[in-house]
Order: sequence, then C-alpha cells, then structure tokens
Amino acid sequence: MVLSPVIGKLLHKRVVLASASPRRREILSHAGLRFEVVPSRFKEKLDKASFPTPYAYAIETAKQKALEVARRMHQKDLRAPDVVIGADTIVTIGGLILEKPVDKQDAYRMLSRLNGKEHSVFTGVAIVHCCTTDAQLDLEVSEFHEETTVKFSELSEELLWEYIDSGEPMDKAGGYGIQALGGMLVEHVRGDFLNVVGFPLNHFCKKLVELYYPPRREDLQRVKHDSIPAVDTFENLSDVEGSGSDPAQGDDGGGHGRAEAGGDKRQGPAGMQGTDSTGTGESPPPFPAGLLELIDGFKASKALFVACKLNVFDVLKDGAPLKAMDIAGKIDASVCGTERLLDVCVALGLLEKTDRGYRNTELADVHLASDGEYSLHGLAMRSNDHFWNLFTDLELAVREGASAAFGRKAEEPVQVPRILFQSKHKKLQFMRAMHGLAMLTAHQVATAFDLSRFTSACDLGGCTGALARALTQEYPRLKVTVFDLPEVIEHVTCFQPEGRRPDWMSFTPGDFFKDDLPEADLYILSRILHEWPDDKVCELLSRVSSRCKPGGGILVAEKVLEDKPAARGSLPSSLNLLVRTQGRERSLPEYRGLLERHGFRDVRLAHAGDRLDVMLGTRASPP
Repeated sequence: MVLSPVIGKLLHKRVVLASASPRRREILSHAGLRFEVVPSRFKEKLDKASFPTPYAYAIETAKQKALEVARRMHQKDLRAPDVVIGADTIVTIGGLILEKPVDKQDAYRMLSRLNGKEHSVFTGVAIVHCCTTDAQLDLEVSEFHEETTVKFSELSEELLWEYIDSGEPMDKAGGYGIQALGGMLVEHVRGDFLNVVGFPLNHFCKKLVELYYPPRREDLQRVKHDSIPAVDTFENLSDVEGSGSDPAQGDDGGGHGRAEAGGDKRQGPAGMQGTDSTGTGESPPPFPAGLLELIDGFKASKALFVACKLNVFDVLKDGAPLKAMDIAGKIDASVCGTERLLDVCVALGLLEKTDRGYRNTELADVHLASDGEYSLHGLAMRSNDHFWNLFTDLELAVREGASAAFGRKAEEPVQVPRILFQSKHKKLQFMRAMHGLAMLTAHQVATAFDLSRFTSACDLGGCTGALARALTQEYPRLKVTVFDLPEVIEHVTCFQPEGRRPDWMSFTPGDFFKDDLPEADLYILSRILHEWPDDKVCELLSRVSSRCKPGGGILVAEKVLEDKPAARGSLPSSLNLLVRTQGRERSLPEYRGLLERHGFRDVRLAHAGDRLDVMLGTRASPP
C-alpha cells in the first residue's frame, strides 16, 4: 500500500484532521491513517477575486483552516499536535467558484450552471508540521492542490428539483455529492474520483512520501526541456514554478526532511546499492534521454493540437502578455487546466512566460495563429481530428494491413477521396492543411528549375492555388490553371489575398482521373502521386502524357526516398503510409521509371527543403 512506509513515521505522532467532513474522515481512515478530528473555526470569508486562480483560493483556505486548529490547540494545551491536515474543496466553471449553496434556490442556480457542461473540482490541501519549543509554536506548511474534471449530463428541470428536494446538495461544494445520489448527474470524470468526494488521497500519499522520504542528492536528475518535456512535467506542470521552500531539499532547503533526528539514511531497493544495479562495479548504461523524449512525444503533439483547437495562439497573437486567468476566460476553459497547457507550450518553445504573463514566440505567431500567411494551424487541426484517430489503430494496420484495420474498400479513382468532403468543416480543414504546407514550399518548388520556356501551366490538384500564385509571381508571362474538384474550387476565394486572384491565374473544376485536362505546356503534380498505387499513377501519367505536346514538361513535387530516409525527415511520412490503403512513397529510380515509361525524358531532381523534392521531365517526341 502506498501509505504503508509513511504510516510508520506517523504512528507515534499526534495527527489532527482540521475538518468535520465525514467524507474526508472516511477516506483517510480507510487509508490506514490514525488521526483525531478537530473541526476548524476559520471563517471562510477570503476575497475570491484577490486570488490569481481558483486553486490558490482553495489552498489558502485549507492552510488557514489548519493553522487555526494548530494555534488553538497550542493555546489550550501549550502543546500543539505534530501534524495538522487542512483541506478545502471547491467547484469552478468558467472561472466562477461554486461553494456550498445557501438555500434550495442557490442550489438550483449552481446545478443549472453545471447542467450538460464540464467543470473543475479543486481541492487545496495544507499539511502543517508543528513544533513547540519553550512554549513557542513553530509551524511549517506544505501545500498542494488537485484538479478533477467532471461532466454533467443534460438533465431535466424535474430531475434537478428532485435531487435538490432530497436535501443532499445543501452541504456540498457545487451543490452535489458524487459519492451518493449526485452520481446520477455525472456523465464522466477525468482525474481523481476521491478528489471530487472531498480529498485527493493519491496526491496526498505522494506528498507524504516526498516529505518523509526525500530523494538522495545523487538520485536527482537535472530536468531538460530541449524539445519535449519529461513525463513528470506533463503530470505536474502547475507546480513547476511554485514558490516557497521545497521539502525534498532536506535540511539545506528548510523542508521537512529533518523530521527524524539524526537523518534517515535509507537504502535503495535490493540490487541498487553501491555503484551500479548489478553490484559488479560496472558503470550503468548512458541515460536514454532521447528515447524517453520519444516515448513522451505523443503528449507534446497532443498539447500542441489542443492549444491550436482552443485558439490559444490566436488569443496571444500580436498582443501584450496575458495571465492564465485572462486566457482561460477568452478560450472558455478552466484556469488550472489552461495554466497547465500554457506551461507545456512554454516548455515546448511555443510560448514565453514572464512576470506579466504568457505570449507567443515568433514561431507561434508565424505558424500557429490561424490567420497567418504561413499558418500551419489547419495542418495541426487535421492531424488532431483525422490522423490522430487513424494512428490509434496503427498496431492493427501493421498486423493486418490498412484495409483490414480501417475497414476500407478500394476507392473509385477520384483525385481526392470523397470522404474528405462529407461536410463543409472537413473540406475547409483539409484545404487549410494543404494550403499551409503549400505556402511553406511554393517558392522553392516554383524556383527549383528554370521554367521560363513554358508559357502555360496546369496545376493538377492545385487546391487553393498557393503554388500557382508563386509561379505567376516568379514568371509574369506564365498563365497557370488550377484544376481541382468542384468542391474545392467553390471555396478557393477564401484563400486568396483580399479575395482576389492574379489575372494570369484561373481555376477550372474537374476530376483528373475522369475529365479532360486543360491544355498546357507544363503539367504540375505536387504532393499527388504518393497518394496512389502504381496502377493509378500510371493511369494519371498516361492521361497527362496524351495531353502534353512534345517539348512540354511535367513537374512532380514529392518526398523522394533515399538510402537513409530518416536523415531527411522521411520517417513520419513512412508511418503515414501504414494508415493508407493505396499510396506509397517512391525512390528517384522508381519515379524516373514511371515518368520515362510515359514518354518523359531527361528527368532531373532538385531539393525544395527538407521534406520535399522536385522532378522535371520533358515530353519526348513519339518514335
């Protein structure tokens, strides 16, 4: 049991719980802790508006409860207890703190506010260590908080009043008790269930271990945030920059590691004493920091996606720093949850944190604010809403193939799978993702080769026209047609600067597998061929070849596989292929073979950054 080693430390100490809550008493009793109950007389009249966060208010209330009991018991007996535990639980929604209702109407207002929504339950806990010397009372306080997110179902008026009339809400923070009848109101809980009941036992256990079993100096590791924060950073971000002394520092840090006279020289688990885990004197292997970062990598990605989805970077774009509470109000989220997310973004190098608050880094302003010219916000949202779900089935896709894993059948040969366009939201999300990628590489693709000999070009599957615009800017005499599905073309004006397009740039709706291709000297396939297997690629190249006149050209932009693909960022792209049912990436010899088979000669290669390559071939005269 987690508390067992700590209980031994407390068996001969006088422990007091400064709360009359039967729920807290039950939780701690079941954990095996021996204590007496002395309810606090502290008047809970602290000004909530004076605290930066709801949990700061809960912690201060818990501390004042415990201090009041410790001082009162010392005055009465001239000997205070050894340890006093104070706790305060609050319910918050939208930054508003809901404590115990004063009457049934107040309970109704609280429960109506929570109805059908998520809210946060915070418990602040204070552990006060008391020492009496020459009738003088010395106090040391350790404090922490825990947050649990609770979602209410949509409840009828009749059900709400039936619950209120039961009388249960009247002594409960937020007007409900999850451990009793109030459990019927709750749809789901994320976090420590006992925290909602009234006391975060798991966090309390960890705190006691921290106080009574501080880590040895040689066990402490310096935390690195070079790219992805360590595991415990994500689990406990709200305490990263906490103030006050750290109990884990022992006597030098002024914490409670000195509770045992003479020091507690612990031995590690069997096999871990001495110079190494084997007892042979050999050095342990190097610390696998990179591997641990890789294991935790999904947390960093998800934090980025959530920050984008909540428009954190939009709120902070081109503005003064904001406090977590202000940001939480703008994105309609809990203050504690927002602060933790913001601290993760700081650790990832996406935000900066100062005494004045949080602000975007230049990287976030340029690429993560949704309205930036080079924004990747749309790509992040598509990764979150589409690819994240696909990759949860990666194991099955590896074992049985993508078709079996995702239940897909071979699709009709349309240039973009129609599933993307089941709704306007999905359509625009896809287009934003493609537009963001194209904007980053359009200039490099347009200038990879000298295309001045061509007078007209057709960008097949050119989506929003980002590459077409770059081509017209680089070659003013070049007339460019973007050929894409009607579902795409109807929304391209949303992506044009000021809703306008260059005179030499046009959009034509059509399906390049089925409809006649526009006439052009140069045909462009940017990020198209990797989506299809060889037979579909050959079908498309055959259509292009039959339309392209001798001397005309084909420009293909793809990630070309090399002998060492991981060195140029190909590994994630290779993983993407595992969740596709059809396409694949290819090497330069494979692309050359496909192009030459369809009459394109003199195929040359140029690099357009780390993630994209460009190939140019010329249509030969028929034999």
